[in-house]
Amino acid sequence: MTLVDMDIVNPYFTSSVYSDILQKNNVNVISPHFAGTNMEITSLPASMYSIFDSYDDVIIDAGGDDAGAVVLGRFSAEISKKGYEMIYVTNMYRPMTSDPEDSVELLKGIEAACRLKATAIVNNSHLKDLTTASVITDSLGYAKDVSKKAGIPLLHSTAPRCLIKELPANEYFYPADVYVTVAWERGREDVGRNDK
Repeated sequence: MTLVDMDIVNPYFTSSVYSDILQKNNVNVISPHFAGTNMEITSLPASMYSIFDSYDDVIIDAGGDDAGAVVLGRFSAEISKKGYEMIYVTNMYRPMTSDPEDSVELLKGIEAACRLKATAIVNNSHLKDLTTASVITDSLGYAKDVSKKAGIPLLHSTAPRCLIKELPANEYFYPADVYVTVAWERGREDVGRNDK
């Protein structure tokens, strides 16, 4: 499997930061130049073009807005020719997507920018380390509304694996291992360890 980190708009929350974990799990990572550094100028490497000659499964992380999708649009003809599934990941707890109508409008902007159509939705509604079972269950109705308004199916509603047993049986809930942390969470974890 190959993961292409095409999120060059926000360099602070990218897949490239987790290259070590991904590569240990047999995922080849193609990153922008200067990924993981404090340089703000990024560009895609020539190896990006290799994915169109590969029989490997490829995931492209294009970021979550129309600005990020512009880069993906550069490859829309090649992607369409190869065949694709485009999954729109939404989160009701983000300001720009807190309402189903707003989420669908953002999706339309992404589709226009990348010149590709989304084929399914994944609900990834969470509040980082403050996520509870009710945070997950409260977002499911929102996700179904986004799916209905967008006219594409809802595949899953993700939940941290540690919360799955607290959730009601439901065809949508999908357990996810959470690897992404931010500085203030790491700080809290360090404090907790020092107290023990």
